Amino acid sequence: MRTRLSYCSCALLILVFVSLWAEKQNYAWAVSREVKIEKVEVRVLPTGPVVLLKVGERAIPVFVDPTVAGSIQGALSGKKFARPLSHDLMESILSSYDIQVQRVFVTLRDGVYYGTLTLLHSGRVQLFDSRSSDAIALAIHFHSPILVEQALLDSAGIEMGRNRNEMDWNYSAEYTQLKLVGVIEVD
Repeated sequence: MRTRLSYCSCALLILVFVSLWAEKQNYAWAVSREVKIEKVEVRVLPTGPVVLLKVGERAIPVFVDPTVAGSIQGALSGKKFARPLSHDLMESILSSYDIQVQRVFVTLRDGVYYGTLTLLHSGRVQLFDSRSSDAIALAIHFHSPILVEQALLDSAGIEMGRNRNEMDWNYSAEYTQLKLVGVIEVD
């Protein structure tokens, strides 16, 4: 009994030391806390379309191509294009096989956003690597949660103003001043 107790104590002590070491080394899994995105907006900047992943007054800007921006805005507004876009097709295929997008997790590594799709089919969970923009689009189509780490929101999130059409914020390698110019409309 005493030996078993000392093994448990040693294991607990090792776990505490590894956690402290990992936190000091800034490993995300040691201090990770997931945050659910509350709102997604699509905007057009002078540099191109951007998807804003919003939590409270902070937003993570994810620059996307115009087709993805249109797909996301269409899914947000409920408007459809005359012909299905790739994300509409993917939603139809997955739904026809009773596959659900359970959640999307967005990360940032080496200046590139990555998406992880968590799909659920017949009680089986499968993870898929994805472009963040595609993962966000599918999450919107399936009304699934989009999650990020608190550390990503803190590091890449931009404080947004109260007047959503007059927001100024610094974001680029040169820290140039950009102004949001409106929401993409889908006919």
